[in-house]
Amino acid sequence: MPTNPSQQTSSKSVSSSKSKDAKQRIRIRLKAYDHRILDKSTRLIIETAERTGAVVSGPIPLPTEKKLYTVLKSTFIHKDSRDQFEMKIHKRLIEISDPTPKTIDALTNLNLPAGVSIEVKM
Repeated sequence: MPTNPSQQTSSKSVSSSKSKDAKQRIRIRLKAYDHRILDKSTRLIIETAERTGAVVSGPIPLPTEKKLYTVLKSTFIHKDSRDQFEMKIHKRLIEISDPTPKTIDALTNLNLPAGVSIEVKM
């Protein structure tokens, strides 16, 4: 703990200047089963954000989540014959730096195709 009062005020001014310099950013995570619909949605979001003057980084492809389901073909016997079904969840991340109010308004009014899950973090 500093004993000098001038040191205390300087630490307060540093913390307040950090909060002023911190840039506002929006992180958008998209998930879909079909990667073509996902890519169309990311292109639409990026075009909308760039049109309103925001700085966009991405789309960043995140690891594809794979779920494998094994099901018996027969209802009673024949355990050796099975079917395997795979479900892939594709993910993308878009980061928008310095969004304007116009950017946020344009993104909320955006119509995206069905089948795309969106998570927005401010």
